[in-house]
Amino acid sequence: MAPSPMSPASPAFAAPNGNGTPAGYSRRRSLSDPFTAMLRPPADETPAERHQRLEAEHRARQVSESIDQQLKLEHQEQKKNKVDVKVLLLGQSESGKSTTLKQFQLAHTPAAFRAERMAWRPVIYLNLVRSIRRILDAISPDLDEPVIVPQTALTDTSFAQPSAGVVLSDTEIAQKHARYSERLAPLLDLEERLITMLAEDDEEEATRLGDGSSPGWSHGSYTGRPSLSVETRIPAAQGARSPGSSSLHRSHGEVAVRTTSNWKKALSLSRVKLRPAAPDQPGGEVVGWWEDPSDPVHVLSQCSRDMTALWADPWVRTRLAARRIRLEESSGFYLNEIDRITAKKYIPTDDDVLKARLKTMGVVEHTFTVSTGPKVPKPMVWKIFDVGGARNQRQAWAPYFTDANAIIFLAPISAFDQVLAEDPRVNRLEDSLLLWRSVVSNKLLQHVNLIIFLNKCDLLKAKLESGVRLNQYLLTYGERPNDYDSVSRYLRNKFGLLHQQYTPNPNRELFIHFTAVTDTRRTSTIIANVRDIIVRQNLKDSKLLV
Repeated sequence: MAPSPMSPASPAFAAPNGNGTPAGYSRRRSLSDPFTAMLRPPADETPAERHQRLEAEHRARQVSESIDQQLKLEHQEQKKNKVDVKVLLLGQSESGKSTTLKQFQLAHTPAAFRAERMAWRPVIYLNLVRSIRRILDAISPDLDEPVIVPQTALTDTSFAQPSAGVVLSDTEIAQKHARYSERLAPLLDLEERLITMLAEDDEEEATRLGDGSSPGWSHGSYTGRPSLSVETRIPAAQGARSPGSSSLHRSHGEVAVRTTSNWKKALSLSRVKLRPAAPDQPGGEVVGWWEDPSDPVHVLSQCSRDMTALWADPWVRTRLAARRIRLEESSGFYLNEIDRITAKKYIPTDDDVLKARLKTMGVVEHTFTVSTGPKVPKPMVWKIFDVGGARNQRQAWAPYFTDANAIIFLAPISAFDQVLAEDPRVNRLEDSLLLWRSVVSNKLLQHVNLIIFLNKCDLLKAKLESGVRLNQYLLTYGERPNDYDSVSRYLRNKFGLLHQQYTPNPNRELFIHFTAVTDTRRTSTIIANVRDIIVRQNLKDSKLLV
């Protein structure tokens, strides 16, 4: 009887092998597979060739296993060091980003923060010396408009207006300027030394940035800039620049260091040489930098009395007011503490470091851990990025938007009567509003938590109380009251409305805080609240909290 076509004994079917595959099938496939054919040993392989082939395969397998092990270790390391929360600090230059980062450091890594305080001593000295230089520039006889000496001393505020008094002649101005310049000349040499101290070993000096000065600007006219539903203006000859970049500061631009620089390590307390006192020195006092004749403190100490006299001179204060140079508004303001800063054994305080100004070129980052409570017993790793706020640095922001959990945006609301150092046609408050609109409307950031610090509210209050009117610079403010409560409420609503109008995510919450980030007590409370907001939102996003 002929076998059935479906019978297993049919020639059309081969008996299955051990894997259930028909016998001969795998052989036929291997013969037709070029990759398998390439790996098959030669038919005429000798025993010596076979030994060499197996040795080579063994070495290749060891290399492959080593690579796999390395990848596994790297994966474990990345998992261990995984950043749970990524926060960006955004805002224009001198908005308070660096000070906010310092406040986070002080709150979460106080020991490390205080270990670096000594490194800030040359920076603080440089800030003080450059303030003196700005004053000498402002009282220069080269500036020919008349300056009035008040009949009574000005109050100790940068917002005071010149009073009626006696006009100094050109000769008197020249004599006064020459007298101060001669007495304070050692500070100009010291400025160069301090800049050199901040330089890296492979460069001659720290980078000098241009001050962004321009020959002048039109009377309230703006060209080539985005429009906004708020009108600002700069009255003729009254557009105050950012205090740190006065147009009168002709000689030097702002000093900056690269973020890769090790200046903190080089100047930290651990590198300051302390030695025991000589046996014949009474009290066995430790002798340190104050006994080093080349230390900058000696020049500062010698010029201390003349610096104090310059800053206390009513005519100088009036000259500054006439030029609308308000040094008290700037970071790095120490003119009210000259005696303490120039003391030979001066060690910077936390507040001194928070106020210190040193522009960095690049992105500054800080990593720390935050305890999240019983729901998530493992601490969360935070990384905060302070990116540059000057206009030529903002194009570098975008790469940091990826995986960001939160943005803290800083808007210096006291700067409503100032212009950008980079572009004197642009009002600083308007620039903050435009920058804020671009952040809230960015679709890449639609799921990122937004927190805004309306910063320098203490300076805003002082400025309004001195009589500076917001509606002279922000035309849409109209005839509303010029008091702090009314102005701050208006600005809060203005920033909030921009978020409401331009956000691609209408369900996103916006958290607004009025801040003065140099005030440690108030800012520490705000930072704790911000930290809790970000942690709570991050836990919600991770489905660990409902």
